[in-house]
Amino acid sequence: MAEHNKLGWKGEDAAVKFLESKGHRIIERNWTFLGYEVDVVTEHDEYIVFVEVKTRASAEWGNPEDFVGKQRMRRMIAAANHYLIMHRIDKPARFDIVSILWNDRQFELEHIEDAFMSFM
Repeated sequence: MAEHNKLGWKGEDAAVKFLESKGHRIIERNWTFLGYEVDVVTEHDEYIVFVEVKTRASAEWGNPEDFVGKQRMRRMIAAANHYLIMHRIDKPARFDIVSILWNDRQFELEHIEDAFMSFM
């Protein structure tokens, strides 16, 4: 497995632990449907939360969250719509990003709640 893939998996594990520590109940990891993918689906308070996890080894080219573009947002919104319909969930949805930088010793995490609000 390529090093960047290993870093991504480790980052996602760190994100899940972080979200659980904030009271999120993990429902799904790496949920896919018809080519759509959501890294993590959680339940938090009254929301179903669809989480994009972005892990980078360096911020040299920008922060990890900067790599979540409009196309990725559109695909996540479509995936969330499918998810809510398939599972007959009648709760408000929220889209978060967990941005992770690896500094050779530990992860630095930033949780951006309602990350897609300016897009919608």
